[in-house]
Amino acid sequence: MKYCNQCGDPVLVRIPDGDNRPRFVCDNCHTVHYQNPRIVAGCVPVWDDRVLLCRRAIEPRKGYWTLPAGFMENGETLQQAAVRETLEEACARVRDLQLYTLFDLPHINQVYMFFRAQLVDLDFSAGDESLEVKLFEQQDIPWSELAFPTIGRTLECFFADRVQQTFPVRNEAVTGYRSRQQNQANAD
Repeated sequence: MKYCNQCGDPVLVRIPDGDNRPRFVCDNCHTVHYQNPRIVAGCVPVWDDRVLLCRRAIEPRKGYWTLPAGFMENGETLQQAAVRETLEEACARVRDLQLYTLFDLPHINQVYMFFRAQLVDLDFSAGDESLEVKLFEQQDIPWSELAFPTIGRTLECFFADRVQQTFPVRNEAVTGYRSRQQNQANAD
């Protein structure tokens, strides 16, 4: 940030009085510009024993598979954001949302939050941000083609929890990620 969005003057990086972190501060109007993590909301849309994935039509990771998710907008709840993103990316309607995974990604200032959800019907298609949308059984998940670590980890948890039919809310920090194939190779 170079300029104050309140008055247009240049900003400086310093620790404001009463704070303990460097912030962008305007010396003219005294506005402190806080920068906080962005929230990504999404769904694990399920139909019977299959999960709906979207192949990304946009960067980052264009062409890779993901769960429908995106940045939360001002004025909406977390559930509303997850439903909206699922509709936008997969043209799919979901119901019975249950909070499932929360991932802290401090290295990129994001928090990912996924809900387990039931597809209302099989009327889905690729939205503007997707090349294609498809239901996958566990054995057919394209693990090496998943867009982000949070997607792989959510799916790993989902399929493991589905065996027990117990779906605890999970909260993890994601700082690095090894693919499922790497983990299996190391176990062999």
